[in-house]
Amino acid sequence: MASSNSAPPPTNPPDQNGKQTRKAPSRSSRFFLLAGLSVLGLGVTGVLLVVFGLAMAYPNLPELDTLTDYRPKMPLRIFSADNVLIGEFGEERRNLVRIKDIPDVMKKAVLAIEDDRFYEHGGVDYTGILRAGLHNAIGSGGKQGASTITQQVARNFFLSSEQTIKRKVYEMLLAWKIEKNLSKDQILEVYMNQIYLGQRAYGFSSAAQIYFGKNLRDISIAEAAMLAGLPKAPSAYNPVVNPKRARTRQQYILQRMHELGYISDKQYETAKAEELKVKTDSSEFGVHAEYVAELARQLVYEQFKEDTYTRGLNVFTTITKADQDAAYLALRKGVMDYERRHAYRGPEAYIDIPAKKEEADDAIETVLAEHPDNDDLIAAVVLSATPQLITAVTASGDEIKISGAGLEQGRSWLSDKNPPNKRIRRGAVIRVLQEGKDWLVAQMPEIESAFVAASTQDGAIKAMVGGFDYNRNKFNHVTQAWRQPGSSFKPFIYSASLERGLSPATIINDAPISFDAGQTGGQAWEPKNYDGKYEGPMTMRKGLTKSKNMISIRILHRIGAKYGQEYATRFGFDADKNPPYLTLALGAGNVTPLQMAGAYAVFANGGYKVSPYLISKVTDADGKILSQAHPDQAGDEKNRVIDERNAFLMDSMLKDVVRFGTAAKANVLGRRDIAGKTGTTNDSIDAWFAGYQPKLVGIAWIGYDQPKNLGNRETGGGLALPIWISYMQKALKSIPIEERAVPDGVMLVGDEYYYTENPPGTGVNNLDAPGHGTPAEEKAKDAVKNELF
Repeated sequence: MASSNSAPPPTNPPDQNGKQTRKAPSRSSRFFLLAGLSVLGLGVTGVLLVVFGLAMAYPNLPELDTLTDYRPKMPLRIFSADNVLIGEFGEERRNLVRIKDIPDVMKKAVLAIEDDRFYEHGGVDYTGILRAGLHNAIGSGGKQGASTITQQVARNFFLSSEQTIKRKVYEMLLAWKIEKNLSKDQILEVYMNQIYLGQRAYGFSSAAQIYFGKNLRDISIAEAAMLAGLPKAPSAYNPVVNPKRARTRQQYILQRMHELGYISDKQYETAKAEELKVKTDSSEFGVHAEYVAELARQLVYEQFKEDTYTRGLNVFTTITKADQDAAYLALRKGVMDYERRHAYRGPEAYIDIPAKKEEADDAIETVLAEHPDNDDLIAAVVLSATPQLITAVTASGDEIKISGAGLEQGRSWLSDKNPPNKRIRRGAVIRVLQEGKDWLVAQMPEIESAFVAASTQDGAIKAMVGGFDYNRNKFNHVTQAWRQPGSSFKPFIYSASLERGLSPATIINDAPISFDAGQTGGQAWEPKNYDGKYEGPMTMRKGLTKSKNMISIRILHRIGAKYGQEYATRFGFDADKNPPYLTLALGAGNVTPLQMAGAYAVFANGGYKVSPYLISKVTDADGKILSQAHPDQAGDEKNRVIDERNAFLMDSMLKDVVRFGTAAKANVLGRRDIAGKTGTTNDSIDAWFAGYQPKLVGIAWIGYDQPKNLGNRETGGGLALPIWISYMQKALKSIPIEERAVPDGVMLVGDEYYYTENPPGTGVNNLDAPGHGTPAEEKAKDAVKNELF
């Protein structure tokens, strides 16, 4: 019995000498041995080649200057004087924010969904790669990726998005290199500022503003989770475009944050239930200042050219949110009040509403997308209409009912006797306006308007609204509209006459007058008063208070149209836009509302010309001041353009226009320190009110872009003045009433002021025919006559 430890029998028989022999390997065995050695050799060679390739490739990787000295393209930003963002320009909407200023909740939301092992790996997460590989091999659910935040930074800055092994290898190499040169916080900072998040937003700070209208530091956990869902697919998870998918991903991210211990049970439950208020119009800012932002952009571009849109310039304007809001609302109300007084022009469109609800909803949604809401002017599709009741649906899906006084605007279009295309009926697209709880039929206006307010002390523009709606009409009527000022130009003719010996007490005859073609620069002219009434001799003061055309014409005729034209240039008016003809007395030249603001400021501030300006300073992305305004100041004698006494007398007369004249509606403000002048051009084409308080001047204008009659009863006092009043009610609320001191060289005799060198009985007492005045008056008449002829 063999021992258990005995050797196994030899497999090869012994040779003839009794020695054990080795059997030669078979042919197949030799093949597998050689094949194995070949594979091993190839494997080693492959590894060596990969290592060699990596060793050769690594030094040739791009430099990291764009990361170590990170300077992203930064948009131009426009701010109000009180730091409210009012505009942003540039292909990339971005707001660079340092890692220390990024709230912890935002960082955790990003890490939870993008790279929860970010602070543990060295740029490439092998554990994550293995996990994703197993998941994808099993094939359960969607495919998982394993790119770290560092790899995403490498790809976004240096590589294309093609899905190739070569690109992936370079991505890993770059990730290692980045990790060796930047700290984790630096990498995360770059990522959170550079990543694209939809709606032209780059970086989470910009996205917080665009999607939620918030500063990044103010976002909630729920909002942070919504934003963190965007990097994977900004279009698919965009809360503006795809709110349902965005919310689904947000809920998953909240779950991940909870699982990782980033948020507590209570925070998780609260965030899950939070209703987010996403801005549906991502172009909206905190204030309606589109015309301001565009003008600021143009002014900055003149200085910085293409750098304007990439350097991260911050432009600080002179407007304030409160003033701009007041001006915007005042102008909109003034225009809509005009629309209510005039005929309804009918629905904007008609559609056939299908019988099936789903098809009907689609048709309504489609047509309302073509007729977007205009702020408070809401588009709606009529579901049913009778002379007593309109039922309509808005883009939000709300069904509204209009009855009673709300039908007034469109009442004539509700009759069944009207043809289908002249009727408010089922399928009509109309505009509606809500007042309190009631809805009213309204319409988009055809007329335009402008309003500008500025400081009388240095010209700083406090509010500017260049039209009814910037998205419909980008033409800035404050700066670009050259319109006839009508009677609002008269004060400058009156001011000129004070320098020629006339006074507020000068008697002038309000009676018909005619001129031949040589005196008007065109054809024979028989001007008329606006109301067609003539009241005979009256003081110059009364003539301005009542805005009598005959008085203004006689004044200009007396001092000379050429002198009137030259004198007006002191206030900033262009001589070539205001020809030296007698029609200048009625404002037949051309001015802009911005020019009028600068001109009336002269009367308000005691005789100094200040130029309205919009930009107070421009800084770079780091806050360094690149340019700063140095405006002209009232009180600086080098800026004086008229005598202080002249400004005082004009101010006194313009206050009477408000107290007793065509601007008497302004007395509703209950102030003694306001003054101004209405303006209505020939045929009621342009309507103006130009007025001021000693520290603030405001100009309101209404008219059609293609000039036409506003209505026979429409005037500056009825159209433009209410806009001015509405603005001033808010703008002057906290400003105390200011009494104006009587300057040296002015004397009060009875109820009237005079220059001390021209007391009653001297100067030009009346403008009667030669030989009917005092000796001093006759001498003044002769002087003027000699100058003219």
